[in-house]
Amino acid sequence: MAGFSSLAPKTKNLVVAGGLSAFVFGVYFYTMRAVGGTDELQTAIDKFEQQKSKEESESTITSKA
Repeated sequence: MAGFSSLAPKTKNLVVAGGLSAFVFGVYFYTMRAVGGTDELQTAIDKFEQQKSKEESESTITSKA
């Protein structure tokens, strides 16, 4: 950190902006990976729709017989 004080103010601002941007993007991508990693809701929806279509096809077969 001792070398940081000898930099020009504009350079200090760029270093701080770069660090903050890296932190923000890191948090964003970590969050998107953590949230998007589980598709439990989509799996449940798919299972429900498969069961629903199976029941509809069974009811159609029994009503025709």
